[in-house]
Amino acid sequence: MDLKIQNRVAIITGASTGIGLETAKVLADEGARLLLTDQPETDWSNVEEQLSDYQSIEADLTSQSDCQRVIEKATDDLGGCDILVHTAGITGQKGHPLEVTDQAWQEAWEIDFFTAVRMCRVAVPAMRKGNWGRCVFITSENAVQPYVEEAVYNCAKASLECFVKSLSKAEGEHNVLINSVAPAFIKTPMTDGMMQQRADKNNVDVDEAVETFLEEERPGITANRRGRPEEVASVIALLCSERASFVNGSNYRVDSGSVMTANY
Repeated sequence: MDLKIQNRVAIITGASTGIGLETAKVLADEGARLLLTDQPETDWSNVEEQLSDYQSIEADLTSQSDCQRVIEKATDDLGGCDILVHTAGITGQKGHPLEVTDQAWQEAWEIDFFTAVRMCRVAVPAMRKGNWGRCVFITSENAVQPYVEEAVYNCAKASLECFVKSLSKAEGEHNVLINSVAPAFIKTPMTDGMMQQRADKNNVDVDEAVETFLEEERPGITANRRGRPEEVASVIALLCSERASFVNGSNYRVDSGSVMTANY
């Protein structure tokens, strides 16, 4: 399917691995021009092996001035900003909600929520100028199905989902469409780390850690496996496209049924 985004300028955050990188590959195949960003001192070798035509910039998205630098590079080098895919995030500190430190709460808020606000402050005005834009954010199953040990992540992602809905109401009249995608247990460096910790704690190998995690913690996942980043990227790409011209303020679950409720 032609997504009708040939020559659209796409900024992807958290783009050096996982969902961000897979999304970059799909959008590149659709003819989008890419500006990829990730944190300072990122190893870009994996990107270089898989993509041939892109630009990159390292930035600390907790800094408004760094977010501004990203947009300026997109404007100066590629001619604008049409698409923002914001995948940057952390799982944050785990533990009882009352025992997590103030610093951990603040870190999750700054990275998982407020980086999205900062990027939109500079990206959305650029989209308005062309009367066309797409912003897609990664929320999580945790936003609607909170897990006790992941309170800081739950709250930050729930806030992000509400932000997406709020911003979609404000920007729809400009044909700038704001949506989110909510994955669950995707095979990324983030969940690789989680599973290695679980394996070490339980003195088992990683495969067994994944298997027991699915049984004990994610019984709703009907596929009985971790999702693949490309399975999320394909949904993101649709939301970035002209094909999704009547989709605004929505949250698409890519979770194999992990969330145990109807999607109201």
